Amino acid sequence: MWEAGVSEAGTGRAMAPSAQERNSLAARAAAGGLTAIGCISGTSMDGIDVAVIQTDGERRITRGQNHTVPYSEAAKSALREAMADARHVSTAHERTPAMARAEALVTREHTAAIAALSATADVVGWHGQTVFHAPGRRLTVQLGDGEAMAADLGLPVIVDMRQADVAAGGQGAPLVPIYHAALVRAAALPEPAMVINLGGVANITFIDGDTLLSCDTGPASALIDDAVAERGAKFDAGGAIAASGSVDAKALAALLSHPYFAAPLPKSLDRDAFDPAPVAHLAFEDRIATLTAFSAASLGRIIAHLPARPATVIASGGGTHNHTLM
Repeated sequence: MWEAGVSEAGTGRAMAPSAQERNSLAARAAAGGLTAIGCISGTSMDGIDVAVIQTDGERRITRGQNHTVPYSEAAKSALREAMADARHVSTAHERTPAMARAEALVTREHTAAIAALSATADVVGWHGQTVFHAPGRRLTVQLGDGEAMAADLGLPVIVDMRQADVAAGGQGAPLVPIYHAALVRAAALPEPAMVINLGGVANITFIDGDTLLSCDTGPASALIDDAVAERGAKFDAGGAIAASGSVDAKALAALLSHPYFAAPLPKSLDRDAFDPAPVAHLAFEDRIATLTAFSAASLGRIIAHLPARPATVIASGGGTHNHTLM
């Protein structure tokens, strides 16, 4: 699985391992002795998660150091500009000046986050920062210069996993379902199992024997974060604002009428796929309450698309700190 990930995902603009190096890495992975650093920043764009694992690339996982580094305000501001431009590009590696500036910042901050770990590793996996996602157009855009990161770290950096997956007809998240399945089985949890990730967008992995399904379900924190920003907040801490408001049933029904929820799997979303216009007329607290209910209800809609009801449900991601959403 790991070896296929390297050959299919490619190394893009990163420091490409030679055939001999790839064979050596694959052999160590098969023996359970490959140490990899994974680096990710999701659609909430609040920070960078870095983790070290030792793995065979399929089932065996030993977790090592990990930490989260917040994005600088400069990077967040640059990313907001880049996201507006990214909607108008036609290829995954096209860059406007604003996107190029954001890419340089993103690369520096991710590289620094990895370098801050004291661990040594054989390889780095990094998909960059997603700024636009339209798998129906066979297009997903991530910012990040793998070649620059590889040169600074002196390690092979595997990039473009998302682009390669979408180009092959996938939804752009080829590694997460495999990792979730390995975690569920390592913990011997009852199956069918569903792992939920509540980031800017909500997504799930369904695991049942040989059946492995994954998709985005709808928004998690993105619409809420955007709405509370008008009051100078970064997020609804603990879901307190939502708890103080009332859900508007008519506005919620309008949000849930989006055709995405009836579409079959596989499917995935851009961060800004949903228009919050149905809640625009509501009082602030009621708007946040209704958007929070929308995130929860849209997640619930996925159950009808699964082949069986989960026996185990695991929730993860920043949205788990929103008690009203939970």
